[in-house]
Amino acid sequence: MATTSFLSSLKYSDGLTVVGISFCTAIVCEAISWVLIYRTNSYKSLRSSIDKAAKKLETMKTDPAIKIAKKSKTKKIDRVETSLKESSRDLSLFKFKSGAVVALVLFVVFGLLNSLFEGKVVAKLPFKPFGLVMKMSHRGLQGEDSTDCSMAFLYFLCSISIRTNLQKFLGFSPPRGASSGLFPLPDPKTN
Repeated sequence: MATTSFLSSLKYSDGLTVVGISFCTAIVCEAISWVLIYRTNSYKSLRSSIDKAAKKLETMKTDPAIKIAKKSKTKKIDRVETSLKESSRDLSLFKFKSGAVVALVLFVVFGLLNSLFEGKVVAKLPFKPFGLVMKMSHRGLQGEDSTDCSMAFLYFLCSISIRTNLQKFLGFSPPRGASSGLFPLPDPKTN
């Protein structure tokens, strides 16, 4: 009770509340991901195969000591790249199931925060945003002050930055050779 009255007396209490809830949500989402993904043996084996393939590909591309015929070397590099892409795709599909649970948690928290801070200014931006950013940052707020920041914008920024950094801190960031997502960019060699 004393903490609640202390927070409400602060100038930036609404903004700090949104940041705190975003931090707690990130921790809950990473705990869910750990239970559903990161502690399983299949995730660990996929991750190690991606790491091995990425290291092998890097050494094949950069090491001049490997004296193989040019055509043979490109075939081997293509094979390793294909293996890396397949493993990355499998890893993305494996993460997909926990993504649905995490998305549900994020939607519930966003709905709760939206009902608590509807029409309230939770922060002041130190700059005057342009077009699209202003529409996002001023969403649901009355008035013409474009430096007013709504809960949705602050929560969005906090969720992205806190969760990404928490994943890096906990060692859950994707392997360095993994492609980004289910739909990687097309290979320029095949066009």
